[in-house]
Amino acid sequence: MPKGMRSFVSLECTVCKERNYVTTKNKKKQQDKLELSKYCRRCRKHTAHKEGKI
Repeated sequence: MPKGMRSFVSLECTVCKERNYVTTKNKKKQQDKLELSKYCRRCRKHTAHKEGKI
């Protein structure tokens, strides 16, 4: 369980829309959506992953 202000967010591939990763973020300090370059197993390459609903 995240402590304090941290909450769970899922990262969703922008190409195939599959949810591949779960991470935490501080919603008070970072209010915009998280976007990272991660490996997608379905696409078999590195793609942009945006924060989605859990």
